[in-house]
Amino acid sequence: MDFEHFNTIYYFVLFFVAIFAGFIDSIVGGGGLITLPALIACGIPAHLSLATNKLQSIFGSFTASLTYFKSTNLPHLSWGIFFTALGASIGSYSIFFIKEEHLKLIILIFLTLTFLYTALRPNLDKQNKAKIKNIKFFHIICGLTLGFYDGFLGPGTGSFWIFACVVLLGFNMKKASINTKILNFTSNIIALIIFSYQYELLWGIGLLMGMGQILGAYLGSKLVLKTKGKFIKTLFLIVVGLIIIKVTWDYFS
Repeated sequence: MDFEHFNTIYYFVLFFVAIFAGFIDSIVGGGGLITLPALIACGIPAHLSLATNKLQSIFGSFTASLTYFKSTNLPHLSWGIFFTALGASIGSYSIFFIKEEHLKLIILIFLTLTFLYTALRPNLDKQNKAKIKNIKFFHIICGLTLGFYDGFLGPGTGSFWIFACVVLLGFNMKKASINTKILNFTSNIIALIIFSYQYELLWGIGLLMGMGQILGAYLGSKLVLKTKGKFIKTLFLIVVGLIIIKVTWDYFS
């Protein structure tokens, strides 16, 4: 595709798509569900879309991480950052060796279980008793698996992190959203570094969308900090439901 003649309207569309995606991703994750299909729909080949999507997404996750910084328990996340980075590195390199449809089926099953569990537990958005007491063990397991997934595919990673913190660590959804964004940023930046060696990046489009991500992520994270977060569970279910539909469509089409 000749990107020197890329339709100008697509730049405007992708910019506003990035604003919306950054807003949603800063609250419940799943921004990749919005941006990756948008890039492909504009006629950008899949491998270029995947790499460029990683570029633009780091702006949103970094902005949200920065906004949440004072409310984040950094000592609690130190192990998570290390193992998430390790998992993302393995996932980014493994993209050549693992069939994507097999991973998508596994993700589809877990997404469906996540959606049903969240929908059927009325008190899930409140503080609960932790099922895993050992924080290091939690971050080793979740960091490796969710970091791997973000390096390999990506969409929905933030939603998985929130769900894991709520169910396994007993966080309410607001606290989970705040404390997982830096982990999402970690896997994003590691995957981008590796992807930049493996693929070509569309820097102009990626940076433009990155500006939109910054605006959207700032607005979304500020909304979380200023409210009690009661809307997060509803938004979480909507986003996860849409991801299920998208992954199902990709798997069976």
